Amino acid sequence: MEPRAGTALLTDREHVAERLLEASAKHSYDPDTELDWDAPLEPGLWFLPERMVSLYGTPIWNRMSEERRIELSRHESASLASAGVWFEIILIQLLARHIYDLDPRSSHVAYALTEMADECRHSRMFARMVTKLETPYYRPGGTTRFLGRVLKTTATTPGAFTATLLVEEILDRIQRQTFPDGTVQPLIRGITRIHVVEEARHVRYAREELRRQMASCPAWERQLTRTVSGEASVVVARALVNPAVYAAVGLDVNEALLQARRSEHRRETMRWSAERLTSFLEEIGVIRSRLDRAAWRRSGLLL
Repeated sequence: MEPRAGTALLTDREHVAERLLEASAKHSYDPDTELDWDAPLEPGLWFLPERMVSLYGTPIWNRMSEERRIELSRHESASLASAGVWFEIILIQLLARHIYDLDPRSSHVAYALTEMADECRHSRMFARMVTKLETPYYRPGGTTRFLGRVLKTTATTPGAFTATLLVEEILDRIQRQTFPDGTVQPLIRGITRIHVVEEARHVRYAREELRRQMASCPAWERQLTRTVSGEASVVVARALVNPAVYAAVGLDVNEALLQARRSEHRRETMRWSAERLTSFLEEIGVIRSRLDRAAWRRSGLLL
């Protein structure tokens, strides 16, 4: 890249970071004090919007009582929070690797450190949420954890920011439906409101950096990013709802998994959750070829 173009990219990077630092100073939250953790959960309210529960509209769902459906939403909400802790810890490590060789005086690094602090609070918040819901901690399976370990250790910079967006944008889309929904528990709505406000900055930071990286990195790195992101989409999509949630409410796990995967409503919900992300990735060339799209289709996040 010509020096002048590189200087322009770095200047743009600093301007974006400065605006995000200003926003962070005005709109950051401490979940330990912002939320009423001691308030009892309200009977009859959901833990996710009803239509977001994985079995919504399936034959199993139609046989379940309202009480049992709400109980499933409690476990699926805990599964999302459990996956959220795992995701956030991976993102913290990816950010730390990104700034390892960068100038710590820059606004770009200052914002990365600010985001890491946000993610630490979010991890604590999600862990407290699982405790409050009195469910198991739905840890990802051993293979999934191994793949996450490989990703956080070996991902290139554009690969790291693609993975960041893969997690943040899907959760953000779901949570934007959750926090204004009056049928959902007040605590869950408060948690999602905090996360949506702060994640909006994280998404902006990752999108801008990924756009710069895809415009400047070598061709081999762009291709590797395309390949790895497609496989990562499969891992992330499957980690959102741990199969153990079905057993927790007395359902046959294999039957529930089969009906969730066959559900047109569920498939449409998953595609909807990722449509802003996949559109952006297509725009900047992360999803480009037929093979790229095949992996994303396998994840259920792309039609």
